[in-house]
Amino acid sequence: MFRLLLGAALGYVLGSRAGRERYEQIKRAAVRTADHPAVQGAAGFVQAKVTELLPGHKAS
Repeated sequence: MFRLLLGAALGYVLGSRAGRERYEQIKRAAVRTADHPAVQGAAGFVQAKVTELLPGHKAS
């Protein structure tokens, strides 16, 4: 029984560490993508189009 609990605890710790490293890797990739100039430009374009379509928006 002790070996089973020890194995489960060890597996949990190693799995958590691997999961955290993968999470950090995905997070870094998402931040790099969001900060890319092409993505920023597309986001600005979409924001401008949505603003134009909102009710009550007056053209300048």
